[in-house]
Amino acid sequence: MKNNKRIIIFDTTLRDGEQSPGASLSVKEKLEIAYQLTTLGVDIIEAGFPISSSGDFEAVKLIAREIKGPQICGLARALKKDIDTCWQAIKYARSPRIHTFIATSDIHLKYKLKKTRAEVLELTEQAVKYAKKYTSNVEFSAEDAVRSNFDYLCQVIDTAIKSGATTINIPDTVGYALPKEFGELICKLREKVPALNKVTISVHCHNDLGLAVANSLSAVANGARQVECTVNGLGERAGNAALEEIVMALRTRKDFFEFTTAINTKEIYKTSRLVSTLTGIMVQPNKAIVGANAFAHEAGIHQAGILGSRLTYEIMTPQSVGIPESKLVLGKHSGRHALEKRIKELGCSVTGEQLDKIFMRFKELADRKKYVFDEDLLALVEEETALVPQYYILEYLHATAGSGTVPTATVKIRKGGKIFQEAACGDGPVDACYKAIDKITGIKAQLLEYGLRAISSGKDAVGEVTVRVGYKKDTILGRGRSTDIIEASAKAYLNALNKIVTSVGQAKKPIAEKI
Repeated sequence: MKNNKRIIIFDTTLRDGEQSPGASLSVKEKLEIAYQLTTLGVDIIEAGFPISSSGDFEAVKLIAREIKGPQICGLARALKKDIDTCWQAIKYARSPRIHTFIATSDIHLKYKLKKTRAEVLELTEQAVKYAKKYTSNVEFSAEDAVRSNFDYLCQVIDTAIKSGATTINIPDTVGYALPKEFGELICKLREKVPALNKVTISVHCHNDLGLAVANSLSAVANGARQVECTVNGLGERAGNAALEEIVMALRTRKDFFEFTTAINTKEIYKTSRLVSTLTGIMVQPNKAIVGANAFAHEAGIHQAGILGSRLTYEIMTPQSVGIPESKLVLGKHSGRHALEKRIKELGCSVTGEQLDKIFMRFKELADRKKYVFDEDLLALVEEETALVPQYYILEYLHATAGSGTVPTATVKIRKGGKIFQEAACGDGPVDACYKAIDKITGIKAQLLEYGLRAISSGKDAVGEVTVRVGYKKDTILGRGRSTDIIEASAKAYLNALNKIVTSVGQAKKPIAEKI
């Protein structure tokens, strides 16, 4: 391999990543993530699947209008109506790309498409040629390429290139391949289809066997120059290749790969946090690169080694991905200046007014627990800088529950300049609290899911409650944090109701199969 070769990072967090069960984003949230992906330095943003819903169309269109820098890509099946709709959404971008696809495996042809190989070959040619009428930047994907007949796959790829495709994507749609096998497939395709060496070879690997990153890197070693990935590895089923793992593997092992990316790695952690917060899908503690334990050392032997030299147990620095080297423990005696300094060190930006509010809440939190950790502080910042206007604000909550006692809750909520109070009984303190809130707001939302986790360590840890509520045809995500889990539950429910009141549209799930 030659030096100074750059791998193209194609981010599909807003398309395939949003297909993760429960990961539905509003138009505004998608735009916020797109801005951060631009700061991160991705080359291409696959903003969505425009024909799948009006919400997705509007999100892609808005991103195409607003985002400068990365190419903006839209997905389309090998159908004229899909391609037309895709173009109408992305045509406002400074560098638009149409990404069209069709399945090529006999399994998909027989059971999903119900078409012959000849018919799919014809559709491939028609779709690429039709997309070329709109833009010269056309990507073609052979869905389920790994399980496709090799000779037929070569024929489809050759047809797509001759029809005008400038990027050919080889997806491992169901995460079936092994690294050696996938790398050899890329190599064999380059040998059998000479024209493939004149276009960009892309790969899109799923993680069903936990091999998405390994397969992607194997493909890079064998000639792929574009990797399709998602932040935190989000995506259908077990997810996609994780962007942060791909990028840091190339960076850390540049002695082996000799490739670079345009990614500003110091923005990785901030991007991970944003995606996790807005999708409501938490990052597991032992997740590579961005997990809470990725740069934590507890074992005595490890600690001794780290004190001697960080190289003993760290192959990269936490600062290289935007994680502070050490946690600054803040308490009730800490001042506003120390708080502001730590917020900046964590990579967050707040206004003076926001800092004042965060400082007040920080003092309240510090009075309730001995130490305020970085995770607690980030939670306060994320809540204060949230996109959702606070129409309903929790002023007071009192709940009682116990053996032989009917659970009851009294709730005071501020709306505008007025205070409203109600009490209710329920099956438990949370249920009673939610019923009291329903009386005040008059919004009859259905609780679909309820989740609780500790943000930081210790018995006095801040708890984060995540709820999903159903309202009419929409599913809305709500989040709330507090050292009191009943209060956190009330805040999470009110967060969801505030989204309903402000009509934050939730993007609909795509209607067709994806890569």
